Amino acid sequence: MSSPSTKQTLRRELIQRRDALDKRQERSAAICARIAAMAILDAADTLHCYLPIRSEVDTRPLIREALARGKGIVAPVVRRNVLELEHSWLTSLAEEDLEPGVLGTLRPRTLRPAKSDDWGLVIVPLLGFDRTGYRLGYGKGYYDRFLRISPAPTIGVAFAVQEIEAMPREGHDIPLDWIVTEDEIIRIDKSMRTRS
Repeated sequence: MSSPSTKQTLRRELIQRRDALDKRQERSAAICARIAAMAILDAADTLHCYLPIRSEVDTRPLIREALARGKGIVAPVVRRNVLELEHSWLTSLAEEDLEPGVLGTLRPRTLRPAKSDDWGLVIVPLLGFDRTGYRLGYGKGYYDRFLRISPAPTIGVAFAVQEIEAMPREGHDIPLDWIVTEDEIIRIDKSMRTRS
């Protein structure tokens, strides 16, 4: 069990690492290209994918590629004073089709609700990760709650500098199935992880 102060310190350090990284757009494009070449993406008719904020991995090249292949896209929606993510179909990345949401997020201007069995793969944002598939988020718990109920496989996306040796974890933390960085695709060995 990790203390909240340990996680907060780690969050600050990881945000600084990510903010200081050069060539983020090129690195993001490399991450998106790696995912686009994965068989698991080919197999999914619909992709659940976040829209980036701040210095996160920019997923828009992946979304454009998936739309070009005729795949459905579902984006997470954060609502004020609601602890669970909501989900909306996303058909365009055009500026006029998006609007600012809560916590600096972007969301479709016209919300068309999607259900948890509508997608076959989830792309997960993170601040830090380790090689057993555990991630550190921003601390609000949106993805912890979401991943507990979503049956789809998960890919965490991050820059290589966001890796740490061992992620502090708690009973509610859900490990990911893959981590993709600009340098590699990490398939999580299920024998090394436990879900609480």
